[in-house]
Amino acid sequence: MIFGKKKKREERRIPSVYEIYENALEKLKLRAPGYTIRHAREDDLDKVREINLKTLPENYPPSFFYDLWSSWGKAFYVAISPNDEIVGYIMCRVEHKPGFYRHFLVRSGHVVSIAVLEQHRRRGLGYGLMAYAMKSLHEEYNCEETYLEVRVSNIPAINLYKKLGYEIVKIEAHYYLDGEDAYVMARPLP
Repeated sequence: MIFGKKKKREERRIPSVYEIYENALEKLKLRAPGYTIRHAREDDLDKVREINLKTLPENYPPSFFYDLWSSWGKAFYVAISPNDEIVGYIMCRVEHKPGFYRHFLVRSGHVVSIAVLEQHRRRGLGYGLMAYAMKSLHEEYNCEETYLEVRVSNIPAINLYKKLGYEIVKIEAHYYLDGEDAYVMARPLP
């Protein structure tokens, strides 16, 4: 603050969840023919955990996946390949916390984990999974905002989240077990 005046945040156009969802449907049709995204089922959780172990250094016990699925299953999705194999997932939870955009308690959709197997990337599946989850967090759980953590070195993911309207709201020092910092990225819904 300089001389009692707050610095104004740059105005930016944030695409609505509905615009993003429509874009995702179009991207998937063009870049991932034969792939589908659907709600996860209980019998998908072993494959989801396997993808988590293969693709991410942050791993969770089986009960964690089950707890998120059973509590917030309407925002837990899987991506299915044309040969009916689960190749990606997104899992979220809903939290009541001080908001990033309104400074009192809000319903916030936390994207806990998203991953796509390497050989199925660059088809828009990550964008699609995010679009489905964001729409569900807003429509099914009445979330006012959504946020996630991402490694500061994960430039492709950061760029994806920016396309989805997320912005960096803070840095969590030494967030990951290996000591790497995380950006906390958030956006209002819808």
